[in-house]
Amino acid sequence: MAADPSELQSQKPSVPVLAVANGVVQAQLADSPPSTGSFADWSKSYFGLSAEPFSPEIAQVLCAPLEPEDIEMKPDGLLYLPEIKYRRILNKAFGPGGWGLAPRSETNVGPKIVSREYALVCLGRLVAVARGEQEYFDTNGIPTATEGCKSNALMRCCKDLGIASELWDPRFIREFKAKYCVEVFVEHVPTKRKRKLWRRKDAKFEYPYKDKSTDTLRPSLFQLFAPIHYDSKGLVAPCLRASALKVQIR
Repeated sequence: MAADPSELQSQKPSVPVLAVANGVVQAQLADSPPSTGSFADWSKSYFGLSAEPFSPEIAQVLCAPLEPEDIEMKPDGLLYLPEIKYRRILNKAFGPGGWGLAPRSETNVGPKIVSREYALVCLGRLVAVARGEQEYFDTNGIPTATEGCKSNALMRCCKDLGIASELWDPRFIREFKAKYCVEVFVEHVPTKRKRKLWRRKDAKFEYPYKDKSTDTLRPSLFQLFAPIHYDSKGLVAPCLRASALKVQIR
């Protein structure tokens, strides 16, 4: 059955609506939150905000200390909790289907970044509002960026529930990095450039980076075949005694 032409004209376009501001091309995706006949329109409503605290059982799940093995580290030294683990904590506290993210604006597509405002709703109550953002490098990556934008908004909303609050505590960050992390020199294999990056002590760098912290100074052939003797400080080459060069044989 053919579609009614009048209905087709009333539908919103699926492509971004382009706009130029100060010479910069921006876009608004035609995905504004629809108005519903329910008791709360989450695109505008603040229903239930701070009405009453959640039960002690729920609060215990939300504010539970993070396990050290759940915390990840970016090469620049930033600690973070993977997005999926925020969802697991919410599912454990409220049950699957007991919480959700409601968009409160259209998706804003800038030259290099996508952003959108979301509301976190738990057990029919608005808990927090935050704007998520995500960078992209090609227009083909906009759909993926919109999903990353949603996850970023979720992480920011969860701060109001006390989830992973340690990751914003400077003292916790310093102590965690001192105990579980290390800053080492790495080499970018294709360019041979060296720089310092952070990693967990139980993690390894992957290509294109190579960890140079485990490299040791190998003795030269002259050092290997020079006359040597043992003393109280280790293995010393007499002919190099002036420089006090230690030779380590593995």
